Amino acid sequence: MATKKATKTARKTAKSKATKADASGAKKATSSSKATAKATKKAPAKKKSSAKKTAKAASKTTKKTDGASEAPPKTGGGSAGEAARIMAEETPASLVTEQVELMLDSRRTVATKAARVVHEIVNEKPELLVSHVEKFARALTAKPKRVVQTAGDALPAIAKISPARVAKHLATLKDAFEPTLADGKDGLVRTFANLCTASVAYQKRLEPILTHALEGANGKTLLRWSEIVLPALKGEPHARARAVVEDRLDRIPRSIAQQIATNLGFKLRVRYR
Repeated sequence: MATKKATKTARKTAKSKATKADASGAKKATSSSKATAKATKKAPAKKKSSAKKTAKAASKTTKKTDGASEAPPKTGGGSAGEAARIMAEETPASLVTEQVELMLDSRRTVATKAARVVHEIVNEKPELLVSHVEKFARALTAKPKRVVQTAGDALPAIAKISPARVAKHLATLKDAFEPTLADGKDGLVRTFANLCTASVAYQKRLEPILTHALEGANGKTLLRWSEIVLPALKGEPHARARAVVEDRLDRIPRSIAQQIATNLGFKLRVRYR
């Protein structure tokens, strides 16, 4: 009897354990299915958020691209930027006049700043400066070096475009040769040479000042100016200017004299060797 009772008790215990195990397994399965369901629900949300991010990034890129195509070109800063802004105007004449006049300002900083702007215009659109020859002639004897440099580059450029405009101020330009700085002298020589190239009629009026320039130039400057002046002169003016250059060869460094002689197509004299 004791054995039968023990057996029954063992069976009941085993059944209860099995029932509990099945219940816990069922709970685990339920919880895992719920977790799977939650993960399934959350997954589309992530996809949607990533899709939204992608759409936003694409829209930003599109806006940037469209904005870049619509935005005006950048002109930069400083003198170049200011000159570009002036030249981009439909009617820049008044703004150009303002800058040229500021070059003659008694305040060195103001004059120098304006000269830098005007020099950019000289390099890009010298035709905008044709009406300001008289001001550039005055600028040749200004104190700021930058102003003299700008005038020295503007006048030969204008002489190529409108030689008659420059010729009206020849007296002032010739008077400025002695007091101006080296950059001004170089600009005047180029200006006078451009006038002679434009018309032989200017040779008679300009030959004296050009030969005077050649007589007083140092070696390096004589080499440069001989390459500018001699091709611009014709006939007797050319012959006289060439004679001035050849006469200087024994008074300048040999290396430079040799370059000039080579350009002119002859050998240096034996006594110079």
